Amino acid sequence: MPDTPALSERDRLLRLTADYVLEHGVADLTLRKLGSAIGTNNRMLLYYFGSKEELITAALTEASVRFPILSEAFVIMDDQLRPLRERITAAWDAVAAAENLPFHRTFFEVLGLAAHQRGRFDGFLGSVGSEWREQLAASLGGGVPKAAADDLARELVALWRGLQLDLITSGDRAGTDRVIASAAESIARRAATAATAPGS
Repeated sequence: MPDTPALSERDRLLRLTADYVLEHGVADLTLRKLGSAIGTNNRMLLYYFGSKEELITAALTEASVRFPILSEAFVIMDDQLRPLRERITAAWDAVAAAENLPFHRTFFEVLGLAAHQRGRFDGFLGSVGSEWREQLAASLGGGVPKAAADDLARELVALWRGLQLDLITSGDRAGTDRVIASAAESIARRAATAATAPGS
């Protein structure tokens, strides 16, 4: 379906907003200030996006597309031909790549606002709470029962989130790699046990 002028303008504004958010963050963002910075006005932003919260959520999604190494983590996790332990450590390499740090910083800033101001970013919180976990649970494979896969995926997402934050605050990549290596062995061992348990 060909782009309409309105869709093209929306996409243009979304790309510019993602640029702005990655550089300046969202804590002090107002639609008036943003509009002035990207060559439009707050009324047009509301017309295309409905609210500041919807615009920020859309901009974060747009920004994530600019970090293809991040999405590579899920491609790695889906490769059932590789041992699970190896997939977990390789996926962390993709998540922790230095190129992803601008996205991690913006992600946690929006997450903090969403947690403290419930109702403003419910769509964002919903996707954060389930999207990665569901993808990782499906990627465990090997006959791991659903309940066990969900628990292991929740643990892995929580670990990744914590280590993403650790990278932002400490910059200790070697330390995060050691933690992941140990956790990967434990998760892989428990996944194998769950897959071979009676009734699984």
